[in-house]
Amino acid sequence: MRLVIARCQVDYAGRLTSHLPMATRLLLVKSDGSVSIHSDDRAYKPLNWMSPPCWLIVDGKTWIVENKGGEKLVISIDEIFQDYQQDLGAEPGLVKDGVEAHLQELLAEHIVTLGDGYTLVRREFPTAIGPVDIMARDAGGGSVAVEIKRRGEIDGVEQLTRYLELLNRDPLLAPVQGVFAAQQIKPQARTLAEDRGIRCLTLDYDALRGIDTSEFRLF
Repeated sequence: MRLVIARCQVDYAGRLTSHLPMATRLLLVKSDGSVSIHSDDRAYKPLNWMSPPCWLIVDGKTWIVENKGGEKLVISIDEIFQDYQQDLGAEPGLVKDGVEAHLQELLAEHIVTLGDGYTLVRREFPTAIGPVDIMARDAGGGSVAVEIKRRGEIDGVEQLTRYLELLNRDPLLAPVQGVFAAQQIKPQARTLAEDRGIRCLTLDYDALRGIDTSEFRLF
């Protein structure tokens, strides 16, 4: 990855045209060929970018990024303040929160927590948009997709919704029901899930681990 802080202007020519006047910006060049231009606001979103497959041609102080469609990103550099390059190596991928990953493992081991007659199909069930935490079958043999979170919020419901939309296109699985399982589920997330026909399940971490805390309870 190459990070360049430079005073530059940027012109894009393609289906539309755009112009960024001269200013100090961050130029981010990744090993996949992508080039993006960032300002000191807008969080992670770039001002402009070119996604791979594309190629970068450096001609003096002019950078030309072009893709197969003939679109061009022309970066005219006035002055470079910093130019740093670093090989990041292989990306190991996102690792789940320790408690969340353990919840998935425990729920798979005690799948009847979902209901009597439930059976496990597999953990990390693959889809084109990412793995579903648990795929199971209910007592009637119907498919059930389970999304597990430590804290159940709206984004988790949206994630499960996307999985269900995709899984229900598969005639070998459809109809697929959804279960949103978490230690705590926010009221807004529960309302959204139930409105979409998704069942919510609050998980007791200690109970799944087989820890009996009844001796410390008043009732």
